[in-house]
Amino acid sequence: MQASTFYMSLPTPFLKPQKPPNQIFITRTTNTNNKFNSPLQHYVFHNATSYSIHKNNVTNHKLCRLDLLKVRAVAENAEGSEASKPREVVRKLQLGVMFGIWYLLNIFYNIYNKQVLKAFPFPATVTAFQFGCGTLLILFMWGFRLHPIPKISKSQFKAIFSLAAIHTLGNLLTNISLGRVAVSFTHTIKATEPFFTVLLSALFLAERPSLWIVSSLVPIVGGVALASMTEASFNWIGFGSAMASNLTNQSRNVFSKKFMVKDEEALDNINLFSIITIISFIVLVPVAILMEGKLTPSYLQHAGSQGFNGRELCMRLLLSGFCLHTYQQVSYMILEMVSPVTHAVGNCVKRVVVIVSSVIFFQTPVSPINSLGTALALAGVFLYSRAKRLQRKPKVA
Repeated sequence: MQASTFYMSLPTPFLKPQKPPNQIFITRTTNTNNKFNSPLQHYVFHNATSYSIHKNNVTNHKLCRLDLLKVRAVAENAEGSEASKPREVVRKLQLGVMFGIWYLLNIFYNIYNKQVLKAFPFPATVTAFQFGCGTLLILFMWGFRLHPIPKISKSQFKAIFSLAAIHTLGNLLTNISLGRVAVSFTHTIKATEPFFTVLLSALFLAERPSLWIVSSLVPIVGGVALASMTEASFNWIGFGSAMASNLTNQSRNVFSKKFMVKDEEALDNINLFSIITIISFIVLVPVAILMEGKLTPSYLQHAGSQGFNGRELCMRLLLSGFCLHTYQQVSYMILEMVSPVTHAVGNCVKRVVVIVSSVIFFQTPVSPINSLGTALALAGVFLYSRAKRLQRKPKVA
């Protein structure tokens, strides 16, 4: 490739006529491969060989400058769009990986948790242990500055403590349900979460649901009722605790929204969840000891009769706690990158993945009517998320 020439001389002031007329030359680059370092070189190669600007031709001078500005603007826009494409691709790949991790951790959590609760049917102790695993991970995150340590006031702590109490009760009730009925049935019941969200938002936040949202609740409630009537593992304790966990979890979300709106120095999602987890661990440990107090060698030996020795049980307890906290943290990270409606759709898909994987792993007997009820409830959840998206769109005047 030959050497490139780019020469530009500025116009001479009119008070100095003795100097020869000034010109601006843009000599194209001789490039046998026809490759250009920028859109500007590409434009110059195809559209201009030289410009001549004389001192007496002011119009040509302005036109030339205007053309150069247009060239520069076109080049910057082209470079900006080309630079944004790789970033958008990277962002989509990152989101895809995070959704995959979210779903995978959910699958492993439900499998390990069900195995533990089947061999060691003490949900308060299991829940406290899981909160303890989450607390260790949070302290590790703050200790190594992976996330900034929050500063909370007394008024904030009072509000967070109430949220933590609801969070503790919701997780405890979920584990009671998982210990009593099949994993697939528990998650089918938990598909009624949108019903409680609409109900509590109307009661405490004065939010009136649209007709589409109310209509989407019909298949949810009908599908859960149909699945419950044909569920082989149905019992009232498992059903009632799953319904109660829906109520408590959605109460936590509604009150959390109310708290975050009121407080000017609100915590970010990850720190709010972290503080709630630590408080839940501190609150639940004495309750578990008083109610159960079963994490002793004799009870671990009893678990061995169910197919696990003490070491295997503790390992599954540890893995279930790790998966629980990690998938919730990933969920909050995804929520910061996408809209709440997109997150809700992802959560609906996650529930489908968990139900199918648990049925396959535990070989849960499922009748056609039961499958129809589950599918109907999950379809209602998807319609609910679509209705929420329509509700969030700004109205055109």
